[in-house]
Amino acid sequence: MTNPAHEAGRRSREAVAARDKDAWLAVFADDAIVEDPIGPSPFDPEGKGHRGRDAISAFWDKAIAPTTSIEFFFRDTYQCGNEEANVGHILITTGDFQTTAEGVFTYKADDDGRMVALRAYWELEKAAASTKKK
Repeated sequence: MTNPAHEAGRRSREAVAARDKDAWLAVFADDAIVEDPIGPSPFDPEGKGHRGRDAISAFWDKAIAPTTSIEFFFRDTYQCGNEEANVGHILITTGDFQTTAEGVFTYKADDDGRMVALRAYWELEKAAASTKKK
């Protein structure tokens, strides 16, 4: 049996790689939450996450749309129930610059395979310090 969180995460990453906002939004349940990164950030000053399709759509516009590409490199994956935790990094390319966000990236799905939570544990300062010209 395929883990629903793994499948939802796969669909999410494929939509991001394809730069397909509609396909990405379709992965999420109506009341889903995105916390990327968890806590206050330029994408989420209050640190409460982006809950619901409208907020998740606005997150795409702020965090994903301005990038040139986002690639996912997970070295370890842990699945429990309808959840999955991935350890590794995300390579974010914006124009001529690349940033590496090392961390733990989690997905939680409902029984129908819709993402109900996408949470990313990475440190903004460390990621910013990794930025370099391609």
